[in-house]
Amino acid sequence: MSWVMLALAIATEVVATTSLKYSEGFTRLGPSLLTTVGYIAAFVLLSQALKEVPVSTAYAIWSGVGTATVAIIGIMFLGEPGGTLKTIGIVVIIAGVVLLNLGGNGH
Repeated sequence: MSWVMLALAIATEVVATTSLKYSEGFTRLGPSLLTTVGYIAAFVLLSQALKEVPVSTAYAIWSGVGTATVAIIGIMFLGEPGGTLKTIGIVVIIAGVVLLNLGGNGH
């Protein structure tokens, strides 16, 4: 169940971050509320995941997957420029998360 909580924490953080873009500096009520509720939910869900998942593992996955997902959303749906360097950056983020998790076994 803790892995489900972590997945939901990532999803709510991604929604909150995407909504932050549309809040226009917290001047638009709907996106501002979604941002606030989303971040609160993300931290509550992350805290529940941390009851069973080590903090280094959970945070690496939460922040890495969230960052990569938001970058992809920005490129695909928000008109942000993509390109080779951004693609390499996303791959490096994902590789870093994998390596951090593999390193948890003492290797």
